[in-house]
Amino acid sequence: MLGYAEIATHFRRQIADGELNPGDEMLSYAKAAKKFGVNRTTVIRAYDILKSEGLITSRSGVGTVVAARPSVVISGVDRLDRLNRTGRRYGPGEDSTGHRVMRRSVVDVDVCQALNVEPGDEVVIRIRTFRQDGQPTSVGVSVYPPRTVAEVPELGEEEQMERYFGDVYTERTGREVTKGQRTGHARQASQDEIEALQLDVPAHMAVAVLVTSVTFHDKEGAVAYWEDVYAPGARIPIP
Repeated sequence: MLGYAEIATHFRRQIADGELNPGDEMLSYAKAAKKFGVNRTTVIRAYDILKSEGLITSRSGVGTVVAARPSVVISGVDRLDRLNRTGRRYGPGEDSTGHRVMRRSVVDVDVCQALNVEPGDEVVIRIRTFRQDGQPTSVGVSVYPPRTVAEVPELGEEEQMERYFGDVYTERTGREVTKGQRTGHARQASQDEIEALQLDVPAHMAVAVLVTSVTFHDKEGAVAYWEDVYAPGARIPIP
């Protein structure tokens, strides 16, 4: 039997994946209880969680409905999970812009350590700005070392990747790609990030942003480093 937390997770995922959209009616307490084989109190607790998260709301004369699109920003890893579940790259109202692909000598110490490359080694960097309903919410950066690009040269091309790089890499090498532990930290935003996120701040003003990062590996070592930089005030789900 499912608990209230699992029921909340079920509906939270449907909202995130666009299976439930703003204004859609939620199942009544009685119908949800029957669907999940639980009592009414369990459903009420699940719905109360979703209401506290701003995902659903009570509407007079209608019942419980999905709230207007919440300002919850997900990371590249979460988008990958959603792609695997739904086959869709973007969620409802979401898109990306400002796609750039660069070959650069890496100098960031953290990236060098994550990818086990030397400062000055050339890597491929892919950057894009994610938006929700036209509003920038995060900047996504992915960095690939030479050995990954050698197997998936499409990473160095300007076009968007149609598939997750890890699936392509595994098909061509036979080596499975796994993602490591995602971590987060705060730092000062760069001027490029301020502009990409369209932040209206005085020149040279320091802006703090939250950054999450994750490294992908195969059995021989690191194959990619992903980083997400979130707009100030963004709400980020923590698994």
